[in-house]
Amino acid sequence: MNIGLFTDTYFPQISGVATSIQTLKNALEKQGHSVFIFTTTDPHVAKGTVEPNVFRVGSVPFVSFTDRRIAFRGLFQASKIAKEVKLDVVHTQTEFSMGLIGKYIAHSLDIPAIHTYHTMYEDYLHYVLNGHLLRPYHVKQFVRAYLHNMDGVIAPSEQTHKTLLRYGVKIPIRVIPTGVDLEGINENPKRDVRQDLGLSDNDFVLLTLSRVAAEKKINNIIKALPLIIERFPNVKFVIAGDGPDMQDLKDQVARLTLENYVVFAGSVEHTDVGNYYRMADLFVSASDTETQGLTYIEALAAQTPCVVYKTDYTEQIFDDTNLGMIFTTQKELEEDIIKMIERGKTTIPKNIQKEKMQQVSSETFASNVVNFYTDAIKNHQKLEVL
Repeated sequence: MNIGLFTDTYFPQISGVATSIQTLKNALEKQGHSVFIFTTTDPHVAKGTVEPNVFRVGSVPFVSFTDRRIAFRGLFQASKIAKEVKLDVVHTQTEFSMGLIGKYIAHSLDIPAIHTYHTMYEDYLHYVLNGHLLRPYHVKQFVRAYLHNMDGVIAPSEQTHKTLLRYGVKIPIRVIPTGVDLEGINENPKRDVRQDLGLSDNDFVLLTLSRVAAEKKINNIIKALPLIIERFPNVKFVIAGDGPDMQDLKDQVARLTLENYVVFAGSVEHTDVGNYYRMADLFVSASDTETQGLTYIEALAAQTPCVVYKTDYTEQIFDDTNLGMIFTTQKELEEDIIKMIERGKTTIPKNIQKEKMQQVSSETFASNVVNFYTDAIKNHQKLEVL
């Protein structure tokens, strides 16, 4: 099968969406499919760089998300390439520029178009004029309009599925959790991240790894630290990633005089994230806006227990306390971290981790997506006949 993935976000940009697309691409190719990435230019990719089966079109920084890109041209170029490689299916990963291009190409080639709904936009309205311009109703209208006449949509979690139903989406919806590349997490060259960050083996290291932005609620973890450190002076908190809230978090750390306990590690190359997860004794995510949460799945792949926000999805994943704990309130966040520290430095038992990872492996992910492609192609052909 020849598959076109259309996305505004792709490596070297660091995000859950970029990781998801890379994981899907690699897993599909392992199963014998040909995958073509249609995405935006990136200032970190030198002009003339050869990227097999990756086609980039001219782009500019996206309004309010300047570390993200949006295409301003490329329809003709992408259409020509899609026709030459004889795409069987278009799979869009964004509702914006490249998503619209992908949807147009699917229509012009008369092939099915599948979409993955990655982002719960109602949680991000504050980025547009501080939430004074757009309302949840506008998101509903926007999503329904984009998905109109598409052949199906993938929801990464049951929470996303419920949201799409609430929006009145009528096309086929399939819940397919994003898989994790276990080999990539555990088989890349290992290095001593603790040494590089100035941490000792005696330190109990908490880690969060994400875009440093308001919706990730990293400030809530910092807020919990004084109480935690009072009981466990050897605790250190590593914030890995970069983003618009970096200075705000540094100011918060200074106000709480936590400079000796918080380490800002900056951006982490995707090939290095496994080393960060293995370095940590506990992964913590306070974000309540994740549609799925690839970071804590990656942490589990590295056998690092977690404390994460409670959702329908995390309730299913963290059904064994060996894997970690889930919370809803600030008090529960603090209590759960303390309980996990009291256990001492432990890793997830291999048998428990292996069973859980089988549910979210990249192979399972790709197989489920291909099944959806196949059904969409059959249904599309039936509609042609009618």
